[in-house]
Amino acid sequence: MSDPISRLVEEARAAIEAAPNLAELEQVETRYLGRNKGLNELRRSIGTLPKEQRPLFGARINEAVETLTALIRERRAALTEQELQQRLSREILDVTLPGRTLPTGRLHPLTQTAELIRETLIGMGYEFVEGPELEDYHYNFAVLNYPEDHPAMDEQNSFFITETKLLRTQTTAIQGRVMERRRPPFRIATIGRCFRYEAVDATHHHTFHQVDVFMVDEGMSMADLKGTLGTFARAMFGPNTQVRFRPDFFPFVEPGVDYAISWRMPDGNVRWLEIGGAGMIHPNILRTYGIDTERYTGFAFGLGVERIHMLRTGVDDLRLYLENDLRFLQQF
Repeated sequence: MSDPISRLVEEARAAIEAAPNLAELEQVETRYLGRNKGLNELRRSIGTLPKEQRPLFGARINEAVETLTALIRERRAALTEQELQQRLSREILDVTLPGRTLPTGRLHPLTQTAELIRETLIGMGYEFVEGPELEDYHYNFAVLNYPEDHPAMDEQNSFFITETKLLRTQTTAIQGRVMERRRPPFRIATIGRCFRYEAVDATHHHTFHQVDVFMVDEGMSMADLKGTLGTFARAMFGPNTQVRFRPDFFPFVEPGVDYAISWRMPDGNVRWLEIGGAGMIHPNILRTYGIDTERYTGFAFGLGVERIHMLRTGVDDLRLYLENDLRFLQQF
């Protein structure tokens, strides 16, 4: 009666020792100790034995099960350690190596320029306010003294969302929002995105950033405007920068000028570079908001934030600012 048990135990012992990995060992355990297999299959034959032989046969089977269970436990521990060592040998980690430097973020060049503008104008006494990018036709055109047939109002030149709402074409739209809530004197500045229906190229874009500055007080004149622009230009472009005015037309100023700065070219020659428009706030705008034009006058000027950065750094393509190319952005 001992032959089948002894034979299974020896066979199982050899299979356990030969199992190369945990998966094979699981199969060996199932084959010899699984339900209705191996030793448990022999256990089912106890009922066919004479009564006096059954206790001894059952005891020997229990002993064999305990023996194989202990062998499997030992082999599982050895294989677990072996597989761990193999994995560690494949995944060597040298804790003495220096860590990898994580890439650090930085301010976008337009954000850097906007901060310089804010710092400069706040130092000159201006208060910064913000206006909506989805602007009302009333503030973007009507109260800025635009005639109803002005080409800027055409859908071919502006992004109209509804008949009365459009993406603002200029930050000058903030003037009406300020004047309807405040009484002079005030000094106001704003920076933000503007949108125009433009063909995109190196000098034009459908999305751009603009700074707009205006002041209303008693006795303001073109001299105050030129002095302010001179101070601002020298902060942006260097202490020797000069400002030049030439007559120009904008619906919201009278008189209006384009202003240029003196700029030294790579060949050493100095030339004038036009960078924006300016002028005295049109009396019609002041009267719209009940401001006494006999007592108060004001001036306004605006220019592109991209233009300032391009002049300061030599960037020659406006499209680079919105392409998110890290090769360009990381230079600043």
